[in-house]
Amino acid sequence: MNISIEVDDEAWTVVPDLEAMVRRAAREVLKDEDRAVTLVFTDDKTVAELNSRFRGKPAPTNVLSFPYTDDLVMPPGEARPLGDIILAFGTVAREAVEQSKPLAAHAGHLVIHGLLHLLGHDHETDEDAGRMETLEIAHLKNLDIENPYDRP
Repeated sequence: MNISIEVDDEAWTVVPDLEAMVRRAAREVLKDEDRAVTLVFTDDKTVAELNSRFRGKPAPTNVLSFPYTDDLVMPPGEARPLGDIILAFGTVAREAVEQSKPLAAHAGHLVIHGLLHLLGHDHETDEDAGRMETLEIAHLKNLDIENPYDRP
């Protein structure tokens, strides 16, 4: 497994041990898959531009996932890229405050959420959302992070 982490916005440095948390979350979801994933921690402006360009929504969101296609030709021995995950600091920090969650826990949840999207899960229907939330809760529990859906 190859996990690349890029911190493009210094605001993310307020999250203690961000890199260690991200690696634990990625290993939890991907287990022993020989995949590569890139996680980018950036700002709202960058995410708003990407969200507008690729989803037609001209506003920031907390997390974006961009899966790679499986038809990429890979050199022997190289991990097949799964995709990229991009998180927006301002939106994630605001949501953490609004939802009374620790910023690190909320960021960990969103990393798991993004990874599940890269693995093909979505929440377009109530049934799909229920399945995805169940997976998120199980992975978060293994990381000692509270169930984010079990809040007042």
